[in-house]
Amino acid sequence: MKRAQVLTIAGSDSGGGAGIQADLKTFQELGVFGTSVLTAVTAQNTRGVHGVEAVSAELLAQQLDAIGSDFSIEACKTGMLFDASRIETVASGVKRHAFKQLVVDPV
Repeated sequence: MKRAQVLTIAGSDSGGGAGIQADLKTFQELGVFGTSVLTAVTAQNTRGVHGVEAVSAELLAQQLDAIGSDFSIEACKTGMLFDASRIETVASGVKRHAFKQLVVDPV
């Protein structure tokens, strides 16, 4: 039986407790195949966020297109989108690839 393919669009948490890392762990526990698109990278641990850098809007769009052209995404969730430019890029990519079942986490 084929596992459902799902997508998380969020920031990376170097401490592993949030963001892409937490989403992928949750997907695994739920028995679905997780894919990811990074919006930002953080320097983070259990004591706080020590730095953050956004992924360029161009690379963000390329990631969305790479996933959208190869996987049958059955559900998609967002996390940290960073800023208005990246929100617009994500919205365009979600629409372009007709990702369904969108869950927006207003981080």
